[in-house]
Amino acid sequence: MTKTQKPARGGESAEQRFDGFTAEEREAMKEHAKELKTSARRNPRTAKADAEADVLAKIAEMPDADRVLAERIHAIVTSTAPDLAPKLWYGMPAYARAGKVVCFFQSAQKFKTRYATLGFSDQAHLDDGTLWPTSYALTELTADAEALIGDLVRKAAG
Repeated sequence: MTKTQKPARGGESAEQRFDGFTAEEREAMKEHAKELKTSARRNPRTAKADAEADVLAKIAEMPDADRVLAERIHAIVTSTAPDLAPKLWYGMPAYARAGKVVCFFQSAQKFKTRYATLGFSDQAHLDDGTLWPTSYALTELTADAEALIGDLVRKAAG
């Protein structure tokens, strides 16, 4: 038994008492391992199209509210920054430059949160002074929100 695990008491298993990763986080890590294996086995000629098909399939699996947002984000990113390649990242639609994720969409359902998120990694060129946001909560996409996302993605892509 590790130091962070306590003996099971009162019918709880050690896994139920462990304060580490949530079940959703563990599932995301498993998805990432699967994505890496799949990516390594891909034919280099079809890798980009296959990765985009994976992203679109993952979006299609989402609940309606998240799916609508993810479809619009996908359209905005692919039209605004065509150099970013769609790929799955921890089971989430993501967009990468030279294999490194620049931005990603996290559905509310994935980690059981109350809103979906558009996130940016440290690869995004969004640095502005000593403090800047790296993720944005999404509940609906208005024309103004879509324009802002387009501007952010354009800047992030460099």
